[in-house]
Amino acid sequence: MKFIALKTKDGELKGDIFFYCRTLHVSRQGFYQYKDRPWKYQPLADAMMEILEEDDWNDTYGRIRTYQALMSKQPENVDIPSERTVYRVMEDIGISHHPRCEPNGITKADREARKSEDLLKRDFQSEEPLAKCVTDITEIKASDGKLYVSAVFDCFDSSVVGLAMDTNVKAPLCARTLENTAKTYPGIHGAIIHSDRGSQYTSQLYRDVIRKHGTRQSMNSAGGRCHDNARRESMWARMKCGLRYGRYDTEKMSTDELKTLIS
Repeated sequence: MKFIALKTKDGELKGDIFFYCRTLHVSRQGFYQYKDRPWKYQPLADAMMEILEEDDWNDTYGRIRTYQALMSKQPENVDIPSERTVYRVMEDIGISHHPRCEPNGITKADREARKSEDLLKRDFQSEEPLAKCVTDITEIKASDGKLYVSAVFDCFDSSVVGLAMDTNVKAPLCARTLENTAKTYPGIHGAIIHSDRGSQYTSQLYRDVIRKHGTRQSMNSAGGRCHDNARRESMWARMKCGLRYGRYDTEKMSTDELKTLIS
């Protein structure tokens, strides 16, 4: 602390405080406590801790959901800064969350099948709900095999708008996911549903369901890169971190138990 105080002229060079604290793995909150000065982000940090303590599951909140929660609550006497600053304060007080991503490449492309146009072109931002959606499949290991979870995510707020589960990864799973989505959200009509180029999504069964509900099919471009799947992997990581990491040992649970837990 003395070294940081010396290098920042007793805290006057505020722009350098973050650099030295990060380099020496010291929180800025701790530095200001050492200097016996109020930390300007203390009210913000207190508001974050209140959000964290509201529900046991809120410890999975990353910077985006924490920022959204702050904007929604608008706590008194708290100036809400940018999302980037919110993240830095979370790092300082030790509540930043880094979901683990497990890309698994479940779907395999059918080279002979007709592919759909890439309508999103890596633009996964949406200004309104049920306009752009992405769909994908992930697997969760269980004691009696693997459970495959197929979901449709809304790019507007990353929420799950459709879900289906099975112990196989064939096209009917994806078709049922869209059916469940349309049943819950009839407003899905006209939305873009983006996927990878897996055989499940190029199947006639899946395309028939796409047409049935008036949605627009979109796929990764040919020769796609990891960035094409980044959004979906981020959404899966958000969903699965609340389910698995630090809470349940899914490999000791049956697929039926997992279905109950997820639904």
